Amino acid sequence: MSDETPEHGTRRAGRMRVTPEAEHRLGRSNAATEDEKFLERRPEPSFQDTDTWRALRILSEFVEGFDAMAAVGPAVTVFGSARTTEGDALYDVARTLGRRLAEAGYAVITGGGPGTMEAANRGCQEGGGLSVGCNIELPHEQGLNPYVDLGVEFRYFFARKTMFVKYADGFVILPGGFGTLDELFEALTLIQTGKVRHFPVVLIGREYWAGLLDWIRGTLLVRGTVGEADLALLHLTDDPEEAVEMIRSYASKAHAEPNGSELELR
Repeated sequence: MSDETPEHGTRRAGRMRVTPEAEHRLGRSNAATEDEKFLERRPEPSFQDTDTWRALRILSEFVEGFDAMAAVGPAVTVFGSARTTEGDALYDVARTLGRRLAEAGYAVITGGGPGTMEAANRGCQEGGGLSVGCNIELPHEQGLNPYVDLGVEFRYFFARKTMFVKYADGFVILPGGFGTLDELFEALTLIQTGKVRHFPVVLIGREYWAGLLDWIRGTLLVRGTVGEADLALLHLTDDPEEAVEMIRSYASKAHAEPNGSELELR
């Protein structure tokens, strides 16, 4: 199969998809290397069913993810429901957020799928930023949305999560379901346990998140399973502009420190 898609000029390299615009931003060559060709070779089917092969496949996802994301630069990861549709107020909020982040000099990283992810990627492209999608293979075949400049496909959630955190200067969480909640609490756990330096976790949608925050304060805090400092990790707003300003304020402080907010892999 050719690396070029005639309609869009999109190039695929292993599990990475990249548009010409992203090639230019990241300074990458269109030519496939011998190493890339080697990594595409597949062993005998029987070996593919072993844990040894799975370990190698997991390693390859990290390697390809790190290689693809290394030159992205300042970035913000945006999460939200894949079920949000165009015309929904939340779609417009995510689109505005993506555009404002791009105008502020950030790449936007999403899960690369539809709904809120599509809206944030779309807004980022409209704002002239680098739109990144870290997609996941699912039984119902969630594909990359058409507004992704740099796309990386993952089989394993934990490899994908690493990319979301390692290359982000902040998280913005819009209303969503189990997957969105998973990413929210993953980020809070990493910050709380010191696996990453503090970076802002901004919740957009006061009404949507109010019940969860009330439960955290009224149950977890009262029982001592979290502390006041843990609650301070969360920032709540309805305004995309305010969310961007929160990110900028924290990011400028983080960049003055060694390693910024990068995930520590120990």
